[in-house]
Amino acid sequence: MKGKQGTKSAAKNGRARTDLSIQIGKAARKARLRKGLTQADVAERVKLTNEVYGRLERGDMTPSTPTLAKLSAVLGIRADVLLGLSGPDTTQAQSVPSDELPPEVRRLLRTVRTLDDVQLNVFKGTASGFLKLKRRRRQQQRRRDKASGADT
Repeated sequence: MKGKQGTKSAAKNGRARTDLSIQIGKAARKARLRKGLTQADVAERVKLTNEVYGRLERGDMTPSTPTLAKLSAVLGIRADVLLGLSGPDTTQAQSVPSDELPPEVRRLLRTVRTLDDVQLNVFKGTASGFLKLKRRRRQQQRRRDKASGADT
């Protein structure tokens, strides 16, 4: 949506989209993808709901100044780049290190953080059971390998 600086256009949901909100959304999406993060990852770190962050990325809303600062830190991109005042290749000097965890693990961690104490105890018991089963299978495999090595 091109237009004059600060012009508005109607969004599907009736909210006004501005050139600024569209610029911030595009820059945020590009930086998020470059870091290999999901929208949920960024939303959690910036302390927004997934829905609000999605609206921000689509250009349906303009973030507050504190949210823009958090977004800048989480995405490792300077605020002036998000605002379209600098080139897109300019990254923040003190960028936040990207997670080395795969998206499935980050999603699981987000879910675990929402569990109450009883649910968390059940989850711990289940995880502990999986680990015991894994160790038992590994020991059985070693015994089979040792036995087959002795026979040959």
